[in-house]
Amino acid sequence: MCVRVLLVDDHTMMRDGLRALLGSATDIEVVGEARDGRSALELVRTLAPDVVVMDVGMPDLNGVEATMRIRAESKSVKVIALSIYTDRRHVHQMLDAGAIGYVVKLAAHDELLQAVRAAGQGRSFLSPEIAGLVVERSSGALTRGELSAFATLGPREREVVQLVAEGKTSAETAQQMHISVNTVETHRRNIVQKLGLHGTAELTKYAIREGLTTLEG
Repeated sequence: MCVRVLLVDDHTMMRDGLRALLGSATDIEVVGEARDGRSALELVRTLAPDVVVMDVGMPDLNGVEATMRIRAESKSVKVIALSIYTDRRHVHQMLDAGAIGYVVKLAAHDELLQAVRAAGQGRSFLSPEIAGLVVERSSGALTRGELSAFATLGPREREVVQLVAEGKTSAETAQQMHISVNTVETHRRNIVQKLGLHGTAELTKYAIREGLTTLEG
């Protein structure tokens, strides 16, 4: 039986390469592609893949947020993070969100094939470069002094921060999130109160540092 895979990455060339790689395996089938986390959520609902190969930094809805929502809706769907990031914060965020594996983009191609096959069987897989970061974890979360956006802000607040950082107005953010402009403004006031940040520039720097956006692609 083939492992049915959904590819999620905001770079077309990367998706093309991943499709070619995974498509060369007789036991893996790529059933769909998405360029951001929001589109990925819709495709998971309609295609019901076994495994989602998920980029971490993407526009509109980042990979950590998308992974959280996919896992909340579909426990049977396994998520593998595929990222350029090898730092402790990004790795922990994705694993805490529910990813079963983490593969570094610059790693050998056979690592991704191994990860997909392992996930299809319900087993985890970590690139050797980041395995040590997971081993050293004591509580499965960041320490108090390193609390991230995912511990400080609610999911809607994180989404607002990402969209504002990506240049969306309050009206555009409201339309994207299917909420009112007043609700967006309420979220922004709450964010400022929690973080003590003022202005789009400070929110943008925060969003990039916390991995909510990369402002790429």
